[in-house]
Amino acid sequence: MAQTTDPSRTLLRTCPLCEAVCGLEITLDPEDHVTSVRGDRQDPFSKGFICPKGASFGHLDEDPDRLTEPMIRDRATDTWRTASWTAAFDLISERFPAIVAEHGNQSAALYLGNPNAHTVAGALYAPILIRALGTKNFYSASTADQMPKQVASGLMFGDPLTVPVPDLDRTDYLLMLGANPLESNGSLCTAPDFPGRLKALRSRGGRFVVVDPRVTRTAKLADEHLFIRPGSDAYLLFGIVHTLFAQDLTDIRVGVAGLDDVRAAAADFTPEVVATRTGVPAETVVRLAQELAAAPTAAVYARIGTCTAEFGTLTQWLVEVINVLTGNLDSPGGAMFANAAAGGIARTKPFRTGRWASRVRELPEAMGELPVATLADEITTQGQGQVRAVVTVAGNPVLSAPSGVRLDAAFAQLDFLVSVDRYLNETTRHADVILPPPRPVQSPHYDFALLQFAVRNYARYSRPLVPLGERPSEAGVLARLAAALTGRPHDGSDGPDPLTAVDELVIAGTLHKAGLQQRRPELVGANSTEQRIDMMLRLGPYGEWNGGTLNLQALLDNPHGIDLGPLEPRLPGVLRTASGRVELAPQQLLDDVARLRGRLTDAAPDVVLIGRRQLRSNNSWMHNIATLVSGSNKCTLHINPADVARLGLGEHAIVKSAAGSLTVPLEPTDAIMPGVVSLPHGWGHTDSTQAVARDHAGVNANVLTDDSVVDVPSGNAVFNGVPVTLTPA
Repeated sequence: MAQTTDPSRTLLRTCPLCEAVCGLEITLDPEDHVTSVRGDRQDPFSKGFICPKGASFGHLDEDPDRLTEPMIRDRATDTWRTASWTAAFDLISERFPAIVAEHGNQSAALYLGNPNAHTVAGALYAPILIRALGTKNFYSASTADQMPKQVASGLMFGDPLTVPVPDLDRTDYLLMLGANPLESNGSLCTAPDFPGRLKALRSRGGRFVVVDPRVTRTAKLADEHLFIRPGSDAYLLFGIVHTLFAQDLTDIRVGVAGLDDVRAAAADFTPEVVATRTGVPAETVVRLAQELAAAPTAAVYARIGTCTAEFGTLTQWLVEVINVLTGNLDSPGGAMFANAAAGGIARTKPFRTGRWASRVRELPEAMGELPVATLADEITTQGQGQVRAVVTVAGNPVLSAPSGVRLDAAFAQLDFLVSVDRYLNETTRHADVILPPPRPVQSPHYDFALLQFAVRNYARYSRPLVPLGERPSEAGVLARLAAALTGRPHDGSDGPDPLTAVDELVIAGTLHKAGLQQRRPELVGANSTEQRIDMMLRLGPYGEWNGGTLNLQALLDNPHGIDLGPLEPRLPGVLRTASGRVELAPQQLLDDVARLRGRLTDAAPDVVLIGRRQLRSNNSWMHNIATLVSGSNKCTLHINPADVARLGLGEHAIVKSAAGSLTVPLEPTDAIMPGVVSLPHGWGHTDSTQAVARDHAGVNANVLTDDSVVDVPSGNAVFNGVPVTLTPA
């Protein structure tokens, strides 16, 4: 009998769909179609773990509704046609610079969506778009998600990217607020197989406590779950801080400034006082403080549910204050700082916010960004500096930003909109030109951003699995776009192609700063992008130009990834504060404590709205995969049965807020506390060209969120604790 050979091949890459950075084994058939996806058991970090999103990677990669060619919209007829790459960039080069020339640089704006944090192109080449536009109107998903965490870290440690993460694999006690990693896979805490790490914590005799308005999947795994009124996390944490001082339970092991100021700020927040605001009994507040202080090692971790609330920055600040006071900051088993192999930025000056402000509402800048909550104001308000032309990259702010209806109308009035996106969606339908990125299997992968927040030091690089053919890479799209936005040749007709030119400029400048320009070493890489990565790895903390051995070739030789060891103490070396110590009481945050104190006596709303993470979903862009839109992944309003009866509701209800109203299907459940309702984020695909998403449209929760309300220190949008009323539909 003749033997047959299976022509399929199995290749390795990192999953780009969430923050867990899991290794994948991907099988491709001879036509380069993905036929199976498994977890990479030889990956030293993820060890074979895979979630439903990762298992559906092939379906996302070849989604039949994805765009494969540039699209140009005829405004007169509101119809679309495919175009060549040259024609698309030519139109941008003709229209965009003309608008800027007439109205000034501030008439342009850039919005970056969440997927940019998961791509090489987003990390390395999105910044050139900011420079090309020359505008202060830069917005991203960060101010709809994580900015409070980064502002708090910046003010305390001098660098907003110096973010402590819980040392999950060694801690004895974990207090988690507003996070649901069994659904999200972790956030600003890169930890593949988060569920397994939490189970291991309990197996070794540790204790795990979850504070959340819902009994989430994560809460069900915990030793203890505590209900808390949405938006009151800062009060609970202040009650713990008060107790640590009052009972002399502090054990500070790092150099700090401002200790007495924190003690004074906490004086009014006794456990009895905060209990009335949080719903957490005073004796429980005291017990949490005592348990944190008594545990051999402990860490407090709070994420998106607390960031997207009115006092998000204060909450993130108090998390780290408690980690400091209990002796657990920068200590094994406590809250520690990752040491990423590449991508870290060495700041020379302490972090500050408010270097400029938005034109209309005068909201301060943070990390070079303005709050997305004011983007609609900048587009719709006439006058000098009115935004008239926008570039979006991998973002759908009409669904993901607050007051989505206002933003939808604002995008409709723009003079010109360019979108780099794989879909014709609720935002990009307003575009004049859509530039689609290649399939994920056609792109390289290195997690520059996420490995700065990893619970273990690790590095892995994945080359593209499938050739690009005649189309440009995602990095090439961004480089050519940057050229077209300024009217420069975008095809390399005046010299090197834009991508190579950008990389050569960055490499030369970086080597000059490193003192290597006179004897430029030979860099490894199949192209200029890989050469940049090689240079970054060699200059990094494990790199061969820094006393180590790491370079790109080492990662190519180890395609499953390289374990760089557990987290190690890094203070005071990572600090960039003026004092050289941890700033325990930044004045900006002390000023906001007065606002928090003033809300202590406010009457609580009858019902408030919170968001909800879903295991088979990721913001607004994974609802077109049939294998994922199933089971619990649906757009319903979670509500306590007691509230259904009290308000006389049926199967549907009308939910109203200060911003708008929605009619939603109800899903009664005891898993949510009375007086709280929950609606998932990123739905509302009623006008979508994506067939599966349209058939499971759901409603846009951001019709209800109010873009006039933000967390003051960071400008972050407020999605949790939104007052609403419910009436029968």
